[in-house]
Amino acid sequence: METVVSGIRPTGNLHLGNYFGAVRNFLKMQENYNCFFFIADYHSLTTHPTPEDLHENVKQVLAEYLASGLDPEKSTLYIQSDLPEVAELNLLLSMNAYLGELERTTSFKEKARKQPENVNAGLLTYPVLMAADIIIHQASKVPVGKDQEQNLEMTRKFAGRFNRMYKVNYFTIPQPFNFGDNLIKIPGLDGTGKMGKSEGNGIYLADDPKAIRKKVMRAVTDSGPTEPNSEMSEPVRNLFTLLEVVSTPDTVEFFRDKYNSCEIRYGDLKKQLAEDIIKFTAPIRERINEIKADEAYLGKVVKMGKEKAHESASKTIKEVREIIGIKPFF
Repeated sequence: METVVSGIRPTGNLHLGNYFGAVRNFLKMQENYNCFFFIADYHSLTTHPTPEDLHENVKQVLAEYLASGLDPEKSTLYIQSDLPEVAELNLLLSMNAYLGELERTTSFKEKARKQPENVNAGLLTYPVLMAADIIIHQASKVPVGKDQEQNLEMTRKFAGRFNRMYKVNYFTIPQPFNFGDNLIKIPGLDGTGKMGKSEGNGIYLADDPKAIRKKVMRAVTDSGPTEPNSEMSEPVRNLFTLLEVVSTPDTVEFFRDKYNSCEIRYGDLKKQLAEDIIKFTAPIRERINEIKADEAYLGKVVKMGKEKAHESASKTIKEVREIIGIKPFF
């Protein structure tokens, strides 16, 4: 069975775009692959979160993924910092990662531009730590978004360089996981682009009904169709996309007919959409709150994930040390 590795950013609060994108794909993968999903708390340190925020974000995202259906019995779900082998492999790989290639990565240049007061070494060596996360489990596939494609290429480069330097065929060279055209792209409420946390245009799985209604009612629309069967503007098309994923087919057809006949009232559409989103997210939100309140269950999940990930990672580190020549004298 092929191994898949993917990191989960501990930024807290999954939105509908995450749910219909990464989460649903994780649920499919855990049925067919040997999956390692880790919460990347080391990576988040580049932005210097407070200790309270870091811990709460890890707890929140762990509860949200579990509530969404990630099964710790089917996949290995662990916290990055619980695996000291990752830090060791990061160090060993960094000895063969060069300043010029790290400085040229798009993600480093962009983050350095956005946070000029905090251009730390962790930002520069981000691709090295990402490589360690992946190849420590000998992953053959990695699901990546557009913003991480170059970093995966760096992973492939570091793994191949290690193999060439030490004249071994040890590390698996990972390939990007291609979901084809099956991804559902969820738009934001601001009229353009996809739903995202940084854009502030998202509806979160943990949002309560009041927050959902407020967000949806403020969603961007237009002045309405001026002639029958006219083409929808992007903001209105976005609302119909959301309607299609949370509402019944007859509801979608009703509002589409109203639009095509120039009788649509956007206020009615938004009210229906808000109630359908509330209905869709309610069981997930309730489960999130239950899991967050159950410290014993969270502890059990984290402990089990740590043990399963350690078994894989410790084997890799032991063999990498031997390949490099780091051997015990006693």
